[in-house]
Amino acid sequence: MDQELLNTRNFNSISPSAKSLVLLKGFTSIPFAHQTAELLVSHEKFTPDYIKKDTTFWARVVHFENRYWSIDQLLEDLSIKNIIELSSGFSFRGLESVRKSEVHYIDTDLPAVINLKKKFISEIKNGNLVTKGKLELVPLNCLDEESFHKIVSHFPKGEIVIVNEGLLMYLNRQEKESLCTIIHRLLKERGGYWVTADIYLKNKRDKLDLKIDEKTKDFFSKHNIEENLFNSFEEAESFFRRMGFIIDRVANVKRSELSSIKYFLKSVTLKQLLTIRKTGKIQATWRLRVAND
Repeated sequence: MDQELLNTRNFNSISPSAKSLVLLKGFTSIPFAHQTAELLVSHEKFTPDYIKKDTTFWARVVHFENRYWSIDQLLEDLSIKNIIELSSGFSFRGLESVRKSEVHYIDTDLPAVINLKKKFISEIKNGNLVTKGKLELVPLNCLDEESFHKIVSHFPKGEIVIVNEGLLMYLNRQEKESLCTIIHRLLKERGGYWVTADIYLKNKRDKLDLKIDEKTKDFFSKHNIEENLFNSFEEAESFFRRMGFIIDRVANVKRSELSSIKYFLKSVTLKQLLTIRKTGKIQATWRLRVAND
């Protein structure tokens, strides 16, 4: 697949998953997730049902909450002030970051998502939200190298951090390689890190004693999710090493500190819990840096 085809590939069918994801995150303490869920349901009151005993549902909530905080964990010990997030969906990590510190945060996704997100932020800010940093929301196809470089040029001089959560599973091997090449060039030029929460393993989901609904199965099939995952963490590390990266740090969030874990534990059976533990990790979040030549 050449660069022209990569640039024109239509990713718009992915965006509905961003809406579904924020409704799940609305059950957690993730910043602005509850407010965003309310905005997504047309200003109706979003009332999470914490009584429901649906193990699959709560397992997904725990997973996505853990994934969110894993990125924050790998950002917290960095002093870099220039951060760009790829395909951020309806995550408001950028807004929370500029609320807390004097960072320059660029939030990117498909044009339709960015336009809606700008409206949401306007409504959230009407609640007298005070920010310390600078937040930009810019549409970007991250496989378009020219546009990617142009947006990164918005930053002042200095190192950058590139963040993604929920992107690589939509890219085939060739597209992953293209993205890696773009990011490698940027980090080689500017210095900094790539924090990715998208180190997922194949054939792990089916081993869990959890029932996935048909809508989710169809979505996975339509986007070749399973085929786009890694066979092992070793294979993933080898892939990134071949593309010029090495692992700088691996996230390790304490599950006991997640706001949703107690609801999961109330719904899971002992058999399911043992199966989940036996299956092991299905995902990891890594902080990567360019390997020394």
